[in-house]
Amino acid sequence: MDNWKTYSEWAERLPEYLTSDKLWEFEVYRKALFLHDLTWRDCDRLQEHSKGKHLVSQLLRSAGSVSANIEEGYGRGFGKDYARFLRIALGSAREVRGWYFRSRLVLDEPTVSHRISLLTEIISGLTVASNYQRKR
Repeated sequence: MDNWKTYSEWAERLPEYLTSDKLWEFEVYRKALFLHDLTWRDCDRLQEHSKGKHLVSQLLRSAGSVSANIEEGYGRGFGKDYARFLRIALGSAREVRGWYFRSRLVLDEPTVSHRISLLTEIISGLTVASNYQRKR
């Protein structure tokens, strides 16, 4: 599972129970799961640096919260309740982006730039989806 370099290689290795779920159709959810796996790898590098160790738990917790809140909200149906969980996921995504900014002194620039770019896509998608659900 851990032997992937790109999003498509990552997605190809996922179990069918995940990719056949209706939630898998939500692109932001897929990106949030990918983000968490990337973050997991990044945290291995952060652990190697004495000043990066304190970032690990915050980064992993907030990165996991993005997809977890999408899952929980989706499981409750659509409309205002789902929108509330999407807004929580949005807050977590913004938090992850902040933690990646703070990690820039340990992680290399291309890694931080990629993660922030991915997070910007996730934030944008969550904003649109939550606004849509709130109006339902």
